[in-house]
Amino acid sequence: MIRRRAAAFAGLALSASVLAACASSDPFGRDLVAQPVHVLFFEGDSIALGDAAMAVVQDAANIARRYPNQPVRVLGFADPEGTAAANRALSSARALAVAGEMERLGVSSARIRVLARGETAFADIATESRRVEIRIGPQ
Repeated sequence: MIRRRAAAFAGLALSASVLAACASSDPFGRDLVAQPVHVLFFEGDSIALGDAAMAVVQDAANIARRYPNQPVRVLGFADPEGTAAANRALSSARALAVAGEMERLGVSSARIRVLARGETAFADIATESRRVEIRIGPQ
């Protein structure tokens, strides 16, 4: 959390992998993955993926390719500035940009579910809300 806040103050798009992927099998022999969460941040009204954000997407794509039977959810968020409709559109555009990169990196689009969450409040700084989360594994 401290690293994320420090990076946000610097205006950087950084990532944090909240959970490491860990595989096991269910009774039916399918691989299960503890749901890793990859988080990348955006500037203001931007959907641009900088180098740090691309590194997060690459890491998530590597894990997703390692577990080809697991679903991938890409959730977009925006800060509370602006109208609800504009924030929903922005959060959708962010999530779609990330999903497009995941596809370009070899993750099947059939596995990716894009969700626009719209605006979300932040605890300390607005950058906390301007993010995309990539979740891989059981819902």
